[in-house]
Amino acid sequence: MTEHSNSKNGRRIRIALLVPSSNTVMENDLHAGLPRERFTVHTDRMFLVETTREAETRMIEDYAQAAAKDVGTVNPDLLVFGCTSAGSLFGLEHDAKVCRELGELAGCQSLGVINSAAEALARANARKIAVITPYIEDLTKSVANALANDKREIVAAHGMGISVNVELADPAPQEIVAFAKEKLKGVAFDTLFVSCTNFRSLEAKPALEQEFPGAQVITSNSSVLDAILRRFPA
Repeated sequence: MTEHSNSKNGRRIRIALLVPSSNTVMENDLHAGLPRERFTVHTDRMFLVETTREAETRMIEDYAQAAAKDVGTVNPDLLVFGCTSAGSLFGLEHDAKVCRELGELAGCQSLGVINSAAEALARANARKIAVITPYIEDLTKSVANALANDKREIVAAHGMGISVNVELADPAPQEIVAFAKEKLKGVAFDTLFVSCTNFRSLEAKPALEQEFPGAQVITSNSSVLDAILRRFPA
């Protein structure tokens, strides 16, 4: 699919968003972060209760395709696969393949969160990265492994241990900041990546930047917003 900067036939650019069914944060962040005069966001849901490798794999295999077909009926300009940890399970190339196939079902170009995060880290010239998540250890490691390469070192990766997807949204921004402060005490890093589209980390971003002066702060939803705006410049 070709990229374009202007809406079609004078209408606003349509973003098709696929999120786990129990996600309560990402669509609100996109609605708030995209200029309403230029964009509309249209959400479909993929069934997910537990935030585990097995449940997320089932979400992709059993529910993502139907959701992409459904939301494709709005004739979107871009499809976003809105789950960081699920996208990380088998690495960046697999995430790109899944997103490409979902975009084809929806009839538009596509992007995934973990690849958007990798792009944001590359633009930030990140070298030493700390990762904070709300996840269990397995998914925290999965995200860290997906983002590491020969130019980027993951110097710390810590999760809150939450395994119920709807509860990922429970920690308030100040709790996210306190958790990061506790876990990253004494750790040298130039970039902090806060993972999860159902985590209130975009709200916490200004306070995290104050807490860690000199470090760049990238979140799952901030990386997606940036990726969308780069694909559709004003």
